[in-house]
Amino acid sequence: QVQLVESGGGLVQPGGSLRLSCAASISIISLNPMGWYRQAPGKQRELVALITTSGGINYADSVKGRFTISRDNAKNTVYLQMNSLKPEDTAVYSCNARWYAINYWGQGTQVTVSS
Repeated sequence: QVQLVESGGGLVQPGGSLRLSCAASISIISLNPMGWYRQAPGKQRELVALITTSGGINYADSVKGRFTISRDNAKNTVYLQMNSLKPEDTAVYSCNARWYAINYWGQGTQVTVSS
């Protein structure tokens, strides 16, 4: 079993920044890939960013140039730095990790972008 715990969500004004963290209960070297997804009210869950153990990274077109995903193997944590936030970024953000072909999810953290 793998536990993923997200933190860092909250309320921020448009143009602001937040950093989300996803702490894993096991070494993230064995989790491949890891990623962030989000789900807004009334919409399907979508991929935001993905990172592999070899450093490969993918972003949704809607966040390219604004969001940055990174991983700290020593802390077993993946981060999502979100800059220039827009109201349409409002959603529940969830961490995902694959371990032995099984997908694990965190509980999610709410991000609200509003003035």
